[in-house]
Amino acid sequence: MNFTPTKYQLQTVATGRVFDDQGWTLDDKECASPSMVRPIYEKKQLHVKEDKDLGLYRYADWLPIKTMLSNPSEPITYKSEKLAKRLGLNNLYITFNGWWPERNARMTTCSFKEMEAYSVCARLGEELKDQVLVVASAGNTARAFAKVCSDNGIKLLLCVPQDNINALWFDKPLNPCVKLITTESGSDYFDAINLSNVVCEMKGYLAEGGAKNIARRDGMSTTMMSATTFIGRTPDFYFQAVGSGTGAIAAWEVNLRFIGDGRFGTNKARLMVSQNKPFVPMYDAWRADSRPMLPYDADQARKDAAEICAPVLSNRKPPYSLAGGLYDALKDTNGDILAVSNAEANAAKALFEETEGIDIYHAAAVAMASLQQAIEKGMVKADDVIMLNITGGGEKRFQAEHELHYLKPNHIFKIDFTKEEVERVLAEMM
Repeated sequence: MNFTPTKYQLQTVATGRVFDDQGWTLDDKECASPSMVRPIYEKKQLHVKEDKDLGLYRYADWLPIKTMLSNPSEPITYKSEKLAKRLGLNNLYITFNGWWPERNARMTTCSFKEMEAYSVCARLGEELKDQVLVVASAGNTARAFAKVCSDNGIKLLLCVPQDNINALWFDKPLNPCVKLITTESGSDYFDAINLSNVVCEMKGYLAEGGAKNIARRDGMSTTMMSATTFIGRTPDFYFQAVGSGTGAIAAWEVNLRFIGDGRFGTNKARLMVSQNKPFVPMYDAWRADSRPMLPYDADQARKDAAEICAPVLSNRKPPYSLAGGLYDALKDTNGDILAVSNAEANAAKALFEETEGIDIYHAAAVAMASLQQAIEKGMVKADDVIMLNITGGGEKRFQAEHELHYLKPNHIFKIDFTKEEVERVLAEMM
């Protein structure tokens, strides 16, 4: 697609310093403390493009991208009737990410992680085209990046825990430019991140960057862009389940841009995020009003991660404490973190499918269960404008309608792998 790169500069949250993006800047090297950097877009008002075929690139004014990739999708927002009535809410808006053709939702990976991948990969410039993009994931992010990179011929190396590779299903065989390495059974997402960090120390490999990548956060913020432009104002409440909290940070950041836009009100949506018990490290820190994360034994964390119904929510090292991270986002929006059991999530999952007519992921069900908790506790009122971010759905239907192909690991590493082993394996594999 013909496209003029979006114009923006970067600003460090901790210091306010404004500087130019060097192409793949993740941190401000002049900032002594951990901090997010944010893009400051030249266009202060968001003009959504009319062409639905552009997918999330309809929001290109506020995406830090150099090009547009093929086959893009986008979030879809609608006003709920049946679920809203069941919950006693008058203004419940659902932003759906997944496969639901009747509502023009066409994410073939069935997850809003596609929004990250289409944005991050569109940030890659010509100077980086020969690098191998490295992505660590607990499942859905890997599937999204694999799909986008395969469709667009972008070299990709995925690092995923072995126990999560059943999430790497696709509706067609992948381009061989996509490779997969895993950490052994019994490992978790943090182990996969460690593996990816070792890979990124090697020449020719590019760290995707996770939450610090502005393109990842702004890609995820298209959910809030979709909801706000559909409703005509920013919502009063934003509900989402979180593993890293990156999506909620992104919603907060774009909310601030909407205030600057001037056409969508001055309201800051209260971020109501949720974790899946017993894996609740951010919930515990927030309840203790602690900016630093509390100590969490690695073996206990792996055990807790194995017990939750939404394993994609099991990030041991989230961007919670740094300047511009989730702690700051919650404080600025008067937000909260709720904890949801597997039983509560499963009940919410069934209720959503019964009332709205489409299946949803366990992570999205955790978010819905947290909305139910908030209603029961009197935290939200019947007339509040509520955005429920359904971060994944339609997988059951999509899989029933398509032949599936699974990505197999090129190599499985022990948890105690060495750098020399990784170097040897990649030299043979790539």
